[in-house]
Amino acid sequence: MYERFYQLRERPFALSPDPEYLYPSRVHQEALDYLRYGLESQAGFIVITGEIGSGKTTLLQTLLRNLDNQTSVGRIVNTMLEPRELLETIMIDFGLDPAGRSKPLMLRDLSQYLVDQRLAGRLVLLVIDEAQNLGLAALEELRMLSNLETEKSKLLQIVLVGQPNLRDKLAAPELEQLRQRITVSYHLPPLDAEETCNYINHRLRRAALAAPLEFPREATDLIHARSRGVPRIINVICDAALVFGYAEERRVFDAAMLREVLSELEVTGVLPAEVKDTREAKDTKEAKDTKELAAVAAPAAFATPVMASAAPAMAAAPSRPAAATPSVSAANHAYSAALDQRERALQQRELELAEQRRVLAEEYRLMRQQHAAQAAAAAEPVAATSHGHVRLHVAGAGPTRFDSVRAESFWDRVKRIMLGVSAS
Repeated sequence: MYERFYQLRERPFALSPDPEYLYPSRVHQEALDYLRYGLESQAGFIVITGEIGSGKTTLLQTLLRNLDNQTSVGRIVNTMLEPRELLETIMIDFGLDPAGRSKPLMLRDLSQYLVDQRLAGRLVLLVIDEAQNLGLAALEELRMLSNLETEKSKLLQIVLVGQPNLRDKLAAPELEQLRQRITVSYHLPPLDAEETCNYINHRLRRAALAAPLEFPREATDLIHARSRGVPRIINVICDAALVFGYAEERRVFDAAMLREVLSELEVTGVLPAEVKDTREAKDTKEAKDTKELAAVAAPAAFATPVMASAAPAMAAAPSRPAAATPSVSAANHAYSAALDQRERALQQRELELAEQRRVLAEEYRLMRQQHAAQAAAAAEPVAATSHGHVRLHVAGAGPTRFDSVRAESFWDRVKRIMLGVSAS
């Protein structure tokens, strides 16, 4: 699409988690350091959390790509599983066959596999992405698997990666024993304004074939304010800006252009409409944040990164009434499922809109080329339009299809096609 126009080897803001484009921000570098420490120290459980689109999967891909060949890795990304299904999935991922086996036999086979790997001098790492979808019973099943160990170290290291509600789930009283086995924990915060600027221009430099494009600070500050520093939303905005610039044949991305792009993304539904906080809304939000902070203050083990030596400090959360636990667990599970469904819908919508923008941009360029060819062959004098543009007329010819298309703007055409309205 726009790669040739901007002299890029590929799209710099694709939504796929490509480790080559990982920007080593302070928080991402810190998270990688904690992950490496957990693996090198052969810690039991490692927990990494972050908001939707914060770069967790890209971080994970970077870690896995840099592992040596002495590590056997099993990775689970579909986590809507019951405890037995989870055990079967783990076996399949490690190349074992669970078909027709009872649970005791599956545990025996998995234990034998782990022992064989250790005798061969290999480490075994199990990575579970989207771990917030696991139920309490499945998480307890993982804790039981962590009991497979030697006198010196664990036979299986487990990394749990998920959204912030994973921490809420781990704070449940039923998982106190699991919490005590978490030796490394880190939460990925969003990027600040400076890191957002560096992140955007880092990806542009990585994709450049010639002199790289650069977004000025005024433009990146707008993107940061609108995206709240979440990398996935930053990618959506920047990719739309490149499509817009390609269609308009512009190579400078100033604040005015970004405002127009953001406005169009809101109109088309890619981004939700921005809401200006009133004083009352701010006070309400601050009160809510304070209440939530007080509610989660007890399980301090999940508030900050912890090293192996800090494991004893991860105290259990205050006990809750036993009768309230099932309803809270059910509510957490329903909330997690709703979040995942919304994220999948947003990702699908982003892909559809990106494809529509690509098709429209190509049509726009083709029409421009067709018009230029007609203009070169025309013999009539040049006439100026009311907008200061130049238009050629061929004698005896009526309005062309290109003229009618030029009468409506590129973004009007985008909205018309997306809304299914025919041209008047």
